[in-house]
Amino acid sequence: MSLLQHRDDNVRYQQQVDNSRNYVIPFIEKEFPDIAGLKVMEVGCGEGGVLTPLLEKGCICVGVDLSQQRIDLAEGFLKEYTGTGQLRLIAKNIYDLDFLGEYRHTFDVIILKDAIEHIPDQEKIIGHLKQLLSPRGQVYFGFPPWYMPHGGHQQVCTSKVLTLMPYIHLLPRPLYRGLLRAFKEPEPIIQELMEIKDTGISIERFERIVKRQQYKITQRKFYLINPIYKYKFGVSAREQWKPLAAIPFVRNFFTTCVYYLIKPL
Repeated sequence: MSLLQHRDDNVRYQQQVDNSRNYVIPFIEKEFPDIAGLKVMEVGCGEGGVLTPLLEKGCICVGVDLSQQRIDLAEGFLKEYTGTGQLRLIAKNIYDLDFLGEYRHTFDVIILKDAIEHIPDQEKIIGHLKQLLSPRGQVYFGFPPWYMPHGGHQQVCTSKVLTLMPYIHLLPRPLYRGLLRAFKEPEPIIQELMEIKDTGISIERFERIVKRQQYKITQRKFYLINPIYKYKFGVSAREQWKPLAAIPFVRNFFTTCVYYLIKPL
């Protein structure tokens, strides 16, 4: 069965708020200790839970998502902030020329939380974000490395067995698809998981793109246990053992989440 947060919008929103307040914001505050008044954009904002604690701290926020349905949900959760103008929610592609024209060199922080692993051309978007950053701006990324036990997002499966089965996303495509069908997963879920197989990103690939696009890493944190697993599996967050985090490629298999802040050179 799929997890509760995949079926209940309110639960998903509240979990996003809690995770943002306790983990994402303290990480961003390492570079921006005085967070009040920052101009912040989240790409793939969904229900708006990540932005909520930033709004509470006085940030001026823009939430962007391709899904009008999810923007509508965010409007419902955050109407007190959209009503005052502190928050703007937009269903739009950030590559659109009118979006770039309005927000060029605007944002002090751009957030991609559990988003980059769903984006097909990751090099393109990481390069494009430079145009939207203010002179002091940085980009936050939080994502699960592809090779980690549940890097294929199999937790969205309807089968309880598959949601808990590690590393199955690393099977060759025909075997992986066959396994999903054998457990009678619906075709939309199979399609979603196969798309993630195409876009999943490793630690090393992410850092190569960052270097090629002429950013520098200002903050980095690896988790052995992803903070979001508190809600998915009832376990507490735990940072990765530093010697293991220093071993290229191998670290991907045992690191369930990474946080980065990067800024242009």
